[in-house]
Amino acid sequence: MLKPLQGKPVQHDKQSNGYLLISNATANNLKNVSVSIPQGVLTAITGVAGSGKSSLIFDCFLEQHPKAVVIDQSPIGAMNRGNPATYTGVFDRIRKLFAKETGKNIGYFSFNSKGACEKCKGLGFREIDMHFLSSVTLICSECEGKRYKKDVLTYLYKNKSISDVLEMTISEAIAFFNDSEIIRRLEILKSVGLDYLQLGQSLNTLSGGEAQRVKLASELHKKGNIYVLDEPTTGLHMADIEKLIIILRQLVDNGNTVIVIEHNLDVISQADWIIDLGPEGGRRGGDVVVQGTANEIINCKRSFTGQFLKKVINSSFWGAKRLQNQILDASR
Repeated sequence: MLKPLQGKPVQHDKQSNGYLLISNATANNLKNVSVSIPQGVLTAITGVAGSGKSSLIFDCFLEQHPKAVVIDQSPIGAMNRGNPATYTGVFDRIRKLFAKETGKNIGYFSFNSKGACEKCKGLGFREIDMHFLSSVTLICSECEGKRYKKDVLTYLYKNKSISDVLEMTISEAIAFFNDSEIIRRLEILKSVGLDYLQLGQSLNTLSGGEAQRVKLASELHKKGNIYVLDEPTTGLHMADIEKLIIILRQLVDNGNTVIVIEHNLDVISQADWIIDLGPEGGRRGGDVVVQGTANEIINCKRSFTGQFLKKVINSSFWGAKRLQNQILDASR
């Protein structure tokens, strides 16, 4: 639980339950670096560009821990056909509900199978090759973007077609369905601030931050894993950064080890442990400047991160208080 105090870094009650060691790392510009990454807490790897952060984690740490889960802002899934419903696995349950209600084969309610519009093959659109110009995407004239054959859309569950359901937002779907497993999985997406997404929204329309939160949502229920995030705040709005911090704390509270390579001071200030590399980049980097709690980092005069972090911590009491309240609400 966060304990924000004016003029002091935000401290956590979270205690490490062991350490993951990196010994004498020499990848790229690293100079025989040895560090201990605490398990079961949130650790931030910090430093200026070129200080050796990525080399330490990706070239050294992940080589020793290949089963660690790496979460970034890269696209997810089969982009044209994937959507939040398929990614979370709720679409299978939804199709079963439709099949049971209507007495029809479950394949009719898949846009990748028997129910798919024959003209667009269940995509909902058609791409027209313009030869020397960029392809043009047009809504399918047969299904009007609904992806299904017209007769399939007459098979209803609670007066809604399968296409109607895919057009629902996650919040609307939570209110619509009575199935506890569907609701549980969708509530996880809601908890990471994605309740406005449509169930059938193509994954290739998600921003990098949205894609990252979908990935994180799929991991929230797991325990005992190691998670590595490489600058997850890139391109995120401040409101999204606050949501990201809440998710990271939830992962830690579930017993996971979370390692974040980060430059964002708001995220760094929430870490249980910080490993600061540098002091500069390139040949003048590659050393451990300081490692410890935020309080230890801000008192290290050699640490550029520490000096900037001190200013943020001293001016962010109310922001930390607001974040504390959000974390408490999310945990209830």
